[in-house]
Amino acid sequence: MKKQFKSESKRLLDLMINSIYTNKDIFLRELISNASDAIDKLYYRSLTDKGVTVSKESLEINIEIDEEKRTLTILDNGCGMTDSELENHLGTIAKSGSLAFKENMDKKKDVDIIGQFGVGFYSAFMVSDKIEVLSKSLDSEEAFLWTSSGADGYTIEKSSKDEMGTKIILYIKDDEEHTYDHYLDEYYIKELIKKYSDYIRYPIKMEVTHHELVDKENNKYEDRKVIETINTMVPLWKKKSSEVSDEEYANFYMDKFNDYDKPQKVISSSVEGATTYKALLFIPAHTPYDYYTKDYEKGLSLYASGVLIMEKCADLLPDYFSFVKGVVDSEDLSLNISREILQKSSNLRVISKSIESKIRKELEDMLKNDRENYDIFFKAFGTQLKYGVYNNYGADKDKLKDFLLFYSAKEEKLITLKEYIENMKEGQDSIYFVSGESISKVSRLPQVEQVREKEYDILYLTEYVDEFAVTALQEYEGKKFINVSNDSLDLESEEEKEKIKKTNEENKDLLGAMKEILKDVNEIKFTSKLKNHPVCLSTKGDVSIEMQKVFEAMPNDIPLKAQTVLEINENHKIATKLRDLYQEDKDIFEKYTKILYSSAKMIAGLTVEDPTEISNLICDVIAE
Repeated sequence: MKKQFKSESKRLLDLMINSIYTNKDIFLRELISNASDAIDKLYYRSLTDKGVTVSKESLEINIEIDEEKRTLTILDNGCGMTDSELENHLGTIAKSGSLAFKENMDKKKDVDIIGQFGVGFYSAFMVSDKIEVLSKSLDSEEAFLWTSSGADGYTIEKSSKDEMGTKIILYIKDDEEHTYDHYLDEYYIKELIKKYSDYIRYPIKMEVTHHELVDKENNKYEDRKVIETINTMVPLWKKKSSEVSDEEYANFYMDKFNDYDKPQKVISSSVEGATTYKALLFIPAHTPYDYYTKDYEKGLSLYASGVLIMEKCADLLPDYFSFVKGVVDSEDLSLNISREILQKSSNLRVISKSIESKIRKELEDMLKNDRENYDIFFKAFGTQLKYGVYNNYGADKDKLKDFLLFYSAKEEKLITLKEYIENMKEGQDSIYFVSGESISKVSRLPQVEQVREKEYDILYLTEYVDEFAVTALQEYEGKKFINVSNDSLDLESEEEKEKIKKTNEENKDLLGAMKEILKDVNEIKFTSKLKNHPVCLSTKGDVSIEMQKVFEAMPNDIPLKAQTVLEINENHKIATKLRDLYQEDKDIFEKYTKILYSSAKMIAGLTVEDPTEISNLICDVIAE
């Protein structure tokens, strides 16, 4: 007699199959997890019931494929189910026998129940139009067969089975809208087992085809069927670090994360407490080819008791540590029925914070005790740390500021901000920096000369993110960051300031005439801060020339412009020449003005709008 599901009918079953499990491959993971649970229950009974004797070595899960009948079978020799258990656990959607069992047992070290939602079994209807479950319980001499073709209902009838355990037969759907034939392909099933269930504690066995050479002389091969254990069973992260060699870690990393090089750093972590988990993390030795592209996906592989539940769980890593790869395995996480439920998990948030703290401590240790390797790491992933400083409006800047490295003009190498402070000259009260395309270019900027003359160190910022990070920091240990290319740079004496102020007042008309010629510059003035250089282009306010370049390179229409200031060295002979020309020849004065401004723009790395005009002007001036 056909029975109806005790939960809600076809609508609920359809919703669960089509919405909760969008990845059809997941059904095999669920059924293998259920089989593992059944074996765990039997093993637990053997520990608590003297009447139950079990050889742990004999416990296993078997997978069988019959292409002609279009069946995929999963067998286990676990505790099995009685007819009432079949009805209770398979006849009621979302009622989990595993969860009930877990709630009513004393927790044992070697017993770990994976399935807790009670809906995983029904994911098999995504790929099969009929399911048979033949089971013989530890507590019964009779076997029973549960049969269902979906939401229409199910039947339970007596059957025969020699050995205790459960046999699930899936009648795989024919290919129509979706491809189902690959669930009858031994190589595809083998890959699914390796991907999702490689670390199930019991052997998962399957008959596979080996293409073997049988006649070397005639180069003759034959296919042989052999029973093979597909899964490795013991996760590397569950072993003690002392039991795993560097080579084993490297091979695991390169194989799982498809890298051709060994990881630079291995981080093994085992945490017990309110939330228990094990993690095996890796810092790559180089930047992945797609790391700074939109195609890159951050995240750690997330396991629940050795069962993969998410290939890349982004919520386990903050963006600024997105370069970290690895696995996290927790017995406190259930097999998720949706990404949304997992995202709301308080256990996941606790694990995420713990992992972040662990990564920070490892980086701190590398920075302090292995500087050479830290420099290599930073050259690969320092950009991401800098991005983390100014992302989210600088919310994480205090977590990251001590990890940053910048090139020091004085030391001629990468240094930390702390090291800059420790080596500051007596009386220096600011951290000086300058931005540009390369170290060679910024070192020759006219603005740098005055700061170097005072023996102050300058940080050369050559990445597009650098100045944004420094702007977000604003200060470090009470020392403000000062851009030497900003016209507010204040290194002159009071006497020098008064002198240059007077000079600008006396030449107000001349400077005004230059401003009329140069419409797009915000201000023109004489300066005493340039030593040997005739001109420079500085800026006012928070937006520098380098920031303007970054925004201009972006695919948007954000009108962000720096307020530029053309500064002319009052002590250079060009200043005298300008004064003479302003009085004697306005046409030549205009030519000199345009040439000087274009020179200053080129030094700053800005584009000259009409290089042909400037070239002609230079030739005219030379010819005269």
